[in-house]
Amino acid sequence: MAKNKFHDGPGPSQRQLRVGELIRRTLSDVLMRGDVHDPELNRMSITVGEVRTSPDLKIATAFVLPLGGKGAEEALVALRRNKGELRRMVGKACSLKYAPDLRFVLDETFDQMDETRRLLSQENVVRDTEDRDDPA
Repeated sequence: MAKNKFHDGPGPSQRQLRVGELIRRTLSDVLMRGDVHDPELNRMSITVGEVRTSPDLKIATAFVLPLGGKGAEEALVALRRNKGELRRMVGKACSLKYAPDLRFVLDETFDQMDETRRLLSQENVVRDTEDRDDPA
């Protein structure tokens, strides 16, 4: 396999990022409009936070979270049940050579942000950061 002369880093390539964002927008639009023929899925308001693609663009992992964070498992079950229809819609809208296999994972970034805020608001951390700000 030929080596990409423009990408040597450990992170995703520019193409992976571009295709991931295109898939994210497409999934968000499809879920927002209710194009899927599943009334249970259409009743939910689902946020697609990020989509990461494999280097060969054949697997796309979508990080999703229902609005308010309640009913996360039911949302994942409904999305996985309609994976084929969503894959067909993404393939049609993105005009890729291969429609990627969609995998749905619960987005935990909001939980991580809350935990970070909690840690930064602890008394000893606040005291340490205030000590560094004082010039004396």
